[in-house]
Amino acid sequence: MAGLARSRARTSEDRTRYRPELQGLRALAVSLVVVYHVWLNRVSGGVDVFFLVSGFLLTGQLARAAGRGPITLRALWRRMAARLLPAALVVLLATVVAAAVILPMGRWFQTIRELAASALFVQNWQLAADAVDYAAGNNTASVVQHFWSLSIQGQVFLAWPVLVVLVVLGARRVSADPRDCLPPALLAVTVLSLLYSVALTAANQPLAYFHTLTRLWEFALGGLLALRRDRVGLNPATRCAAGWAGVIGLVSCGLVMPVASVFPGYAALWPTACAALILTAGASGHPLGADRLLSVRPVRYLGDLSYALYLWHWPLLVLVLVATGQESVGLRDGAMIIGVSLLLAALTHHLVELPALRQAGVGSGRALVAASGILVLALAVWQVIGIARASIADQPGDASHPGALALAGAEVDASIEPLPPMVAVSDDWVRLDDWSCAPLARFPSDVCEQPVAEEPQRRIVVVGDSHANQLIGALAPVAQRRGWQVITLIRGACPFSTVSEIEPDDTDCLAWIEAAAAEIADRQPDAVLTLATRDARSGLTEVTPRGFVERWWRLHELGVPVLAVRDNPRFDFSVPDCLAQRGRYAPECGVERSAVYAAEPPWLRWDIPPNVAFLDLTDQLCDAVHCPAEVGNIVVYMDDNHLTATYAATMEPALERYLDDVFGW
Repeated sequence: MAGLARSRARTSEDRTRYRPELQGLRALAVSLVVVYHVWLNRVSGGVDVFFLVSGFLLTGQLARAAGRGPITLRALWRRMAARLLPAALVVLLATVVAAAVILPMGRWFQTIRELAASALFVQNWQLAADAVDYAAGNNTASVVQHFWSLSIQGQVFLAWPVLVVLVVLGARRVSADPRDCLPPALLAVTVLSLLYSVALTAANQPLAYFHTLTRLWEFALGGLLALRRDRVGLNPATRCAAGWAGVIGLVSCGLVMPVASVFPGYAALWPTACAALILTAGASGHPLGADRLLSVRPVRYLGDLSYALYLWHWPLLVLVLVATGQESVGLRDGAMIIGVSLLLAALTHHLVELPALRQAGVGSGRALVAASGILVLALAVWQVIGIARASIADQPGDASHPGALALAGAEVDASIEPLPPMVAVSDDWVRLDDWSCAPLARFPSDVCEQPVAEEPQRRIVVVGDSHANQLIGALAPVAQRRGWQVITLIRGACPFSTVSEIEPDDTDCLAWIEAAAAEIADRQPDAVLTLATRDARSGLTEVTPRGFVERWWRLHELGVPVLAVRDNPRFDFSVPDCLAQRGRYAPECGVERSAVYAAEPPWLRWDIPPNVAFLDLTDQLCDAVHCPAEVGNIVVYMDDNHLTATYAATMEPALERYLDDVFGW
């Protein structure tokens, strides 16, 4: 009971104090986020500041509540919902309407999925799934991609009070002061989460970036600061230095570090440590302290708008880029986006956020339910319209959609709607849903076997990255008709080489390649189909890497024939989006053949083993001069570098003829 007495005694000394520099810190963080997004096309580290500040405020609130008595979770969560949900729902509803009008149909389904994930505050997990799903990883940036951080905050806001309540109950069972037990608990969370963050960032950075547990330590660090900040004795000069060091460090973080590709891990200590310095400096009492700048009224007001400003700026930026067809905005357009975002943020703050907080009760709960229902209905209607658009076109394979056959002289009626429908083009990936798949060793990618009715006459292994995988659309029908079997060993962004070609330090890719090579050695297939070249971009950058050739020599030693296929062109833009903006058969949505393909294939520069035959599909993708975006009423590319499954299927006759010529099967 002595612990409880001490707890109550401390209540008066821990009363809530208004922290003007904290609002200034929020203003600085959101300014960095917006400016870096709009003008620099970089990530600033400002989101990590929001995580630390959220942990600081939430833990302080819960600690004070624990000192007063039992913590009422329902009232706490109701107020959190009133703080987060109304503004988020308003922005999501506005985004649904604007996106349905402005976005190309090829981005509809992705956007609908992510809007739903954002409304449920699980957008970070949606993006994490896309990060490890290579097909989804080529999606264009979503209009609600920024909801990943809000989703993490929402999840933590649900779990954090439960953690504190458990610590409080445990402390009271042993007659200890709960606030003496909270720091060790938060320290444990900080250490464990940071260690996990460092490990996962090293193993799979895209997944780690969106993972809730890799960010939990930032909230816990803020909580520790809330509990121990007042015990740090600093004189005004030291506080002044600490405050300015934090400000300068925050501003420079995104310029110095490639935040998007190295965070979270230990690198996220930079912005969180800077924010901690600013909060520790607090009201410095020094005439030149950073808190003097962070506490002026306009800066504090921007801090009040920070949540709404964060919500609005990103969808406005993406929609402007889509509407104008630009890859980035200039100074004037960027200023316009920021200005409109500020205006919408102010309206949202005064007309939505503040009234919702004042009425955080039954009435506001009903309003939230009604708004959520409207959002769900809007998404459902949009989804139905998209499905209807996707199903009205003719089925592929008929004479009206010859695809690659048009390059060989087949007639084309350009008045016929193209396939796949634009609304479904980004999902037109070669599917192996009915194939038999099993994990390859310890890797997430599988070994998949084409279903066969009886013992196959031939077995062909397709191995490598997604560009090898897309050829299955042409190969699988030939194999099925002839009684062969196709076996796939595919890992996105990991071509079949002796090194990791895309990311030189990707040891996991190299380990997968060795496992795939061992699988091939065990199976002894009749042939291996893989890539002969990569990176066919404008500027004649196509190469046959040394690692490809070395891998072919190893297959030669095993007595396995190799069919090496020349890569298709790659673009610096989304081809379907270009067609949606420029119109069908727009030449600027394709590329000149001479710009991506040299007259002499790059493999001719190497000593090639005798087991290798080359398949150059250039004539299936390009005419004598141009490599179009649409051929024979079929869209050739699903994004900026992958063939649509519909188009790949039209290359089947050419592939079959070549197999006959090379192997005589």
